[in-house]
Amino acid sequence: MHPVLIFRHSPTEGPGYFTTFLDRHGIPWQLVRIDAGDAIPKTLNGISGVCLMGGPMSVNDDLPWIPPVLTLIRQAVAADIPVIGHCLGGQLMARALGGTVGPTPIKEIGWGDVCVTDPNAARPWLGDTTQPMTAFHWHGETFTVPPGAVRILESAYCANQAYVLNERHIGMQCHVEMTPELIANWCENGADEISASDSPGVQSPDLIQADIASHTAQLHNVADKIYSLWIQGLRRLSPAGS
Repeated sequence: MHPVLIFRHSPTEGPGYFTTFLDRHGIPWQLVRIDAGDAIPKTLNGISGVCLMGGPMSVNDDLPWIPPVLTLIRQAVAADIPVIGHCLGGQLMARALGGTVGPTPIKEIGWGDVCVTDPNAARPWLGDTTQPMTAFHWHGETFTVPPGAVRILESAYCANQAYVLNERHIGMQCHVEMTPELIANWCENGADEISASDSPGVQSPDLIQADIASHTAQLHNVADKIYSLWIQGLRRLSPAGS
């Protein structure tokens, strides 16, 4: 089948568990390193899906790569090519599809529960659960839900944690792709941001990394459900297109 196109916007915010999941299911993928100056494809020919990772920048920044990425997102949705966004990726999707992105009232960094807001829309992605689920957060901005999409998750500090468009596209404010290695790297590189914040939604690096094996196992349980539905929509075409 054709590969999933993965956009990385920062060298520290790689795909993590997402590519572990793809590899486990025999799904090829291609990494576009925006941070390293990789060229942005002009079309999605030969691409089965689009994944957008996080990053420290704002969707509202005047960066040359943002307009062409927004165009590709719109092209993918119009062509029924599945799109999935993590944090900044969810914000890019929202912006491309008619939503807005701006400061969140309370910054979130660390572990925090997310809760289902629309059981019917969430069921294909998360099953019948009505219990809070563990997620990882690191954001100071958030999106509005774009027209036509349905909000499915919220947290105590951020009303819009995830939205879905049909059963093919999902944009998330939270991170479900985290691994212990990614978390340790973020805590090291983001120590100054954490220490400078007085937000009640920001945890210390020590607290974030306490019992990390249990937390990431719970996180990957959520990720498995989301990713399992998402890959069902991939275009399972041979490289020759037959």
